[in-house]
Amino acid sequence: MASWRRAMVGHPRSVGGTAGYAPAMAFTLGVHVGQQNSSMDDLRALWRRFDAAGLDWLSAWDHLYEAPPAGGETPHFEAVATLAAMAAETSRIRLGCLMFCVPYRNPALLAKAAVAIDHISGGRFEIGVGAGWHEPEFVAHGYEFGTWGERFQMLEEGLEILQGMFTQERTSFSGRHYQVDDVSCVPGPVRGRLPIWIGGRGPKRTPSIAARYADGYNTPYVSPEVYRSLSEGIDRACEEIGRDPATIERTVNLSFNLSTTPEAAAREQARFDAMPEDSRQTFLDGSLRGTPDQVPERIAEYAAAGATGVNIALRLPVDGDALDAYLDEVVPVVRRELG
Repeated sequence: MASWRRAMVGHPRSVGGTAGYAPAMAFTLGVHVGQQNSSMDDLRALWRRFDAAGLDWLSAWDHLYEAPPAGGETPHFEAVATLAAMAAETSRIRLGCLMFCVPYRNPALLAKAAVAIDHISGGRFEIGVGAGWHEPEFVAHGYEFGTWGERFQMLEEGLEILQGMFTQERTSFSGRHYQVDDVSCVPGPVRGRLPIWIGGRGPKRTPSIAARYADGYNTPYVSPEVYRSLSEGIDRACEEIGRDPATIERTVNLSFNLSTTPEAAAREQARFDAMPEDSRQTFLDGSLRGTPDQVPERIAEYAAAGATGVNIALRLPVDGDALDAYLDEVVPVVRRELG
């Protein structure tokens, strides 16, 4: 293990430096489960398993169709109802959504739904929001996809309303897309506020939005080198407005492609080889691949690049042996070495 531990040497997280990567928290390990291609009973059993395993984070996504897009042919559950069930089925693990698509719901209604989930969970819920990208599900469900700029404008307006309703007795806001008039949110979040997560890979608007609104930043399927660049962008955006960058938690979602046997490794390799070249590179860059003894080193590379946590992103059904190996072998090693 010493070879991968060296990845941390000299990095600000390992020596308490000032680059903004040392929030007062242990390195977190979580799971991001897309609620598709599964029964609700099977999802509930998975959630309970992750809660009992002592993981730190469990999240769902907000899609109306499957991802990647496949024409709406894959069984799929809506996010708000799914997260309420997740909150009721678990007892200790932090819960989130990565990410709610703001254009799908009036932000004031989303705030009320999020607080209800928070109360069901006993104060464990954290809301993630984004501008959305899955055009086929926008169109199929009657939402205007609009331009990238329009969706980001909706995101920023939504964040103004969400932040106000989570922290103030009354909120009024009038924007191009959304308006609220002296709205209250009673009861409020269990802990007095609801942490907000921002996600994305954009080099300009995403860091600016995260610096202004976020308690956490998450991005999926990028290499450690790209993650470092994105995290440094968050640092710069924070410094421009006088915010301590270390106050933003930072995680990365990685495709779960661990293999426990040569046969399983060969199947994974064949799946990668069959992908279009652009998709293949994305998965190669942002996946946990290899054997259980190799994966901790990969996780350490993300810690060295500025991440305060790693979530495995599951596409169901999952290889049960690989998941067992991750929970029983990889997680204890990472806990011991990264804290």
